[in-house]
Amino acid sequence: MEIIVANESHFKYAQIISDTITESAKVRGTGIARRTPEYIIKRLQNGNAIIALDGDKFAGFCYIEVWGNKDFVANSGLIVHPDYRNQGLAKQIKKAVFDLSRKKFPDAKIFGITTGLAVMKMNYELGYKPVTFSELTDDPEFWKGCQTCKNFDILTRTEKKMCLCTGMLYDPASKKQEPEKINKKAFQRLKSIKEHLFLKKKDN
Repeated sequence: MEIIVANESHFKYAQIISDTITESAKVRGTGIARRTPEYIIKRLQNGNAIIALDGDKFAGFCYIEVWGNKDFVANSGLIVHPDYRNQGLAKQIKKAVFDLSRKKFPDAKIFGITTGLAVMKMNYELGYKPVTFSELTDDPEFWKGCQTCKNFDILTRTEKKMCLCTGMLYDPASKKQEPEKINKKAFQRLKSIKEHLFLKKKDN
């Protein structure tokens, strides 16, 4: 398995990356915004993406987006092809894109929003902390990226203060960025409370 910084030679994988993200969103039902092949190509051509290949077969992907005059960067679109799941590949890709972010943008705060417990665990191990959305970038273009998520109405109803996703942040300026063990029960309870609260409001 080869896990490398993507470039223009990987444009041919844009469609399968887009399709894999879309199918994963359908299966999970929440927390994943769709990305077009054109959108993926832009991330491939600027050296801000990691791709995993098994020979010439697509295995996984994740990309970096820069916000707030390089004060914030997001590691987004983490996806593993169904044929390569449950092998620890997502963790390797996540680590690679995190290291690339730290190398290219050493002073930037790295953040992400997710509903997935597996991603939360990986973030914790890298030194991320759960935070409120107010601690993330206020760039409207970032939040526009959530428009294709089925829960975007929740985000708009709360004026971008909260959603079913959990915000997580790595701050390089913090003196203590030690990995922690994720409390799965606590996050599952938080997720259940959010779902119950928002779905109840939606039904009313």
